[in-house]
Amino acid sequence: MARLRTFTAAVAALACTALTLAGCSSGGSGGGKLSSGPIKIWYSNNAQEVSWGKATVALWNKAHPDQQVTGEEIPAGSSSEEVITAAIAAGNAPCLVFNGSPSAISGWVKQGGLVPLNDFADGVSYVEGRSGATVAAEYKSTDGKYYQLPWKSNPVMIFYNKDMFKAAGLDPDHPVLSTYADFEAAAQKLLSSGAAQYAIAPAATNEFYQNWFDYYPLYIAQSGGQPLVANGKATFDDAAGKAVADFWSGVYAKNQAPKEKYNGDAFADKKSAMAIVGPWAIASYAGKVNWGAVPVPTSAGMPADQIHTFADSKTVSVFTACKNRQTAWDFLKFATDQDNDGTLLSMTGQMPLRSDLPSTYASYFTAHPEYTLFAQQAARTVEVPNVANGVTMWQDFRNGYLKSVVFGQQPTSQWLHDAAGTVASDIAK
Repeated sequence: MARLRTFTAAVAALACTALTLAGCSSGGSGGGKLSSGPIKIWYSNNAQEVSWGKATVALWNKAHPDQQVTGEEIPAGSSSEEVITAAIAAGNAPCLVFNGSPSAISGWVKQGGLVPLNDFADGVSYVEGRSGATVAAEYKSTDGKYYQLPWKSNPVMIFYNKDMFKAAGLDPDHPVLSTYADFEAAAQKLLSSGAAQYAIAPAATNEFYQNWFDYYPLYIAQSGGQPLVANGKATFDDAAGKAVADFWSGVYAKNQAPKEKYNGDAFADKKSAMAIVGPWAIASYAGKVNWGAVPVPTSAGMPADQIHTFADSKTVSVFTACKNRQTAWDFLKFATDQDNDGTLLSMTGQMPLRSDLPSTYASYFTAHPEYTLFAQQAARTVEVPNVANGVTMWQDFRNGYLKSVVFGQQPTSQWLHDAAGTVASDIAK
């Protein structure tokens, strides 16, 4: 499924090289004053988010005639991260971007493109008060500062096609998918019955972020909530990491998932019976797929309320090119207050990264029970580690995953051991 999110390490490297010649800094406020006035913001090109962005900007502008906000979709490019990286390098980034990727933050800080939210008098208290100190800590940079506000998450789960499950003789209302053995048995039945061409079809391609929609959610679940890196060291070269690698290796070895790229959304096109994705995709399934959702599997199974998964979150940052930073900060707080977070939830189905999400918007989840499971899962999510050279790290991890897990050219134990060393080297550069 298409999503404006790809990024190339080469572009980041080139941008930073250019900035090095012009004084590529290690981040900071850039000496700007906290003045007020008109600002420009960017938001995602996702149709539901565009509608939310326009409505929020209009609401602000009506009450602030002297601090007008101009909202635009992120300019077209091969990725939003690539476009933002280029804008920082050119000095024409907007004041705010409502689509930040945590994996790219360290690179943008290195470029000197982001303002520490600690520069605002209530910056730290707002970030930690909205999301809770524990969740917020995941988004803190290695210098102890916040360069991003955790905005929303899309807890990754297993979607399944109820009609295909029924056709295969599987229970469409209470599917048995909690263990690896359960999952593989269901997958085999879906294929042998002819109900589906593929059991599941994660993209077996080499974009760095594809790790977040196959290996990483299951590793987080299997390890009880471990990120890929903790305290500067890789965590995955262990029994949990190997169990996940062997699970996916078995899926590919049994041809339960395609090894080649599928052009489109295999789940929406009813080519695959399952997908591994977050609730942002629900809108694209409306009227096409009779779907259900369950937590990702673990080797021996776990109660649903103990399973962690990948957050797939997006954040918001203030950029150093912004002149009217007080307005930027005030608009950021306005756009992420309880009322506007409720509007985001109702218009997009994505989960604001707020404490006590289910109780804060209880009436919404009563009216939309299909989203309740995601709200509950949102309390048990893990983000990508906030480390230096995060994109490079994920790209190297992906390259090894494809070689070992997808194509079986290297034992999984050897790949995990080698990858742990590569990850340590990448984040130490």
